[in-house]
Amino acid sequence: MKPHYFRPSCALWLNPRVKLLIAWIGKTKEPAVQTLTEEYLKRISRYTDADGLALKDESALVKICTQKSGPRYTLIMLDEKGKQLSSGELAQLIGEHQSRSSSTLVFAIGPADGFTEETRRRARMMLSLGKMTLAHELARVVLLEQVYRAFTILKGHPYHFGH
Repeated sequence: MKPHYFRPSCALWLNPRVKLLIAWIGKTKEPAVQTLTEEYLKRISRYTDADGLALKDESALVKICTQKSGPRYTLIMLDEKGKQLSSGELAQLIGEHQSRSSSTLVFAIGPADGFTEETRRRARMMLSLGKMTLAHELARVVLLEQVYRAFTILKGHPYHFGH
């Protein structure tokens, strides 16, 4: 399977300092998940350069994040044993990355059996969306919504306070 990118076409670049990549392993099975993925990437793209990337396997993620030439990457992996953050704490994490680094911030959702230990060692952080188990496609949508919410918090947009 070739990597498949989703790039929203109507981006309003308010502060493109941090580039964002949401990567996941495997094809999208549910059309509703595809629609929501595209919608949230479009919303996030109002605030920063954001892409979604479907990968065949974990090795494709490692290859992207360890390439010698081109952009640098900061990898945050979703994992059930990772650190749980509030929406405000996620906004702070993104804001700090935005102010201190020019590397692309990668949020990665792994395969059904999780990431290997070797791949985990490459991550700057392991992030958990909560104690409950979520289907990986649903976890992607939740992550995208939370990243969008983080940017609205950083920009003082009322979205976060209206929910």
